[in-house]
Amino acid sequence: MTKSALQIARAAYQPKLPKALASGAVKVVAGAATQSVADQEAIKALFPNTYGMPLITFEAGEAVALPAMNVGVILSGGQAPGGHNVISGLFDGIKKLNPENKLYGFILGPGGLVDHNYMELTADIIDEYRNTGGFDIIGSGRTKLEAESQFEKGYEIIKELGIKALVIIGGDDSNTNACVLAEYYAAKNYGVQVIGCPKTIDGDLKNDMIETSFGFDTACKTYAEVIGNIQRDCNSARKYWHFIKLMGRSASHIALECALQVQPNVCIVSEEVEAKDMSLDDVVTYIAKVVADRAAQGNNFGTVLIPEGLVEFIPAMKRLIAELNDFLAANAEEFGQIKKSHQRDYIIRKLSPENSAIYASLPEGVARQLTLDRDPHGNVQVSLIETEKLLSEMVATKLAAWKEEGKYVGKFAAQHHFFGYEGRCAAPSNFDADYCYSLGYTASMLIANGKTGYMSSVRNTTAPAAEWIAGGVPITMMMNMERRHGEMKPVIQKALVKLDGAPFKAFAAQRDRWAIETDYVYPGPIQYFGPTEVCDQATKTLQLEQAK
Repeated sequence: MTKSALQIARAAYQPKLPKALASGAVKVVAGAATQSVADQEAIKALFPNTYGMPLITFEAGEAVALPAMNVGVILSGGQAPGGHNVISGLFDGIKKLNPENKLYGFILGPGGLVDHNYMELTADIIDEYRNTGGFDIIGSGRTKLEAESQFEKGYEIIKELGIKALVIIGGDDSNTNACVLAEYYAAKNYGVQVIGCPKTIDGDLKNDMIETSFGFDTACKTYAEVIGNIQRDCNSARKYWHFIKLMGRSASHIALECALQVQPNVCIVSEEVEAKDMSLDDVVTYIAKVVADRAAQGNNFGTVLIPEGLVEFIPAMKRLIAELNDFLAANAEEFGQIKKSHQRDYIIRKLSPENSAIYASLPEGVARQLTLDRDPHGNVQVSLIETEKLLSEMVATKLAAWKEEGKYVGKFAAQHHFFGYEGRCAAPSNFDADYCYSLGYTASMLIANGKTGYMSSVRNTTAPAAEWIAGGVPITMMMNMERRHGEMKPVIQKALVKLDGAPFKAFAAQRDRWAIETDYVYPGPIQYFGPTEVCDQATKTLQLEQAK
């Protein structure tokens, strides 16, 4: 395998560990019993064997000889930088406990467990993937572990391989599945432990015990570098407005973190749009006003950051989409008979007055996306809507009207970008390399101490790594009941941007100045070698949340 100079240099990097883990042996310090964030009675009834367990932290302890054991690992859901280091930390942790211990990787996600598709991960394989991006060591997948038949099929191969514990590395849905699996195996007395690790670049899997999900740091630094480059170009050519859509369907953490790093002229935060009950026109007017104010100073250029899921957070758009979903489901046959050129008018005639007016105001291409592109459940595929183009077209229309009225004197030309996959498999930053390795190592200690239904937790992450606090949090503690496909299901509660939180407040205090001034910051590429303040910096979000 051909390697770049950076890959060769990074292979030699030894991730830093919290003091308790670096000692090689730990003792468990149990805290108070826990309860779920909401719907306590319902969650307790669904998870009688794994509910109410205490929070735990690790302290340095005496080495104990443990019998050999085998461990399984699964990468689940979308990729995030640092996954390979979680596996490396897990591998090193179980080998430190007993060199005879073995690690098996299930291929292409949870489906590998059900289909008995696996490989043993040996030292030579692990060494090829240390400190690298991606999930390609064993691949990932989005199979949901929900049915008893899947649990039993998985148990067959677990039994055959003599696996004592399974580590599932994933986001909120994947860790919900891990919790369900832990409960099932505990109820059956199968003696199989299940541990989760918090992964998602979207940053929406977090709470007091999970300060950040892994991959968020690297992804935001990757996007911020490219946005900084665009802003440098923007300030050089001085003739384009760049509309940049960023990952984050369910929360705006990425857009907010990138805004704090690069200081764009505009950053829309979906949670604020929803809280203020803003319409699509309100959002468009806000952007257009910034464009017009800058044009009045002779600056016909700028940057606008947009979270991927914005459309679903606009209350009026949410109502329009809901009515469209119901109407098209009930009238699919009739709609299918209508000529494409007449479909728009047909929809406008059939919707309620409020939704009809909104639908009529949308650019042709977006209106078509709302009616044609459905997912298997008949719902609009919101992620396919080119929100960046929708907003720039509507801003252009509004500015043209203002020009007629003499309210706008500039020129408006837009460029469009969507940064998504570019950040998911980047080589992990030092922070993510260290954090992920610590999460994997922590998982090995949770296994050694007989825990199940726990998620690996590493806290105090704005301090040097030696001062990080490793331990575990019961997954049931993060759960609530939500409606999914018409049924109430237990799921990990998504963490949205808090409008009263320090990161949003810091952004809100500066955005009016950023809007009018050209005060761009250029973070540059991720640095792996050099001074600590350049290489090991946590995200602005973490620093502000922990006031450090």
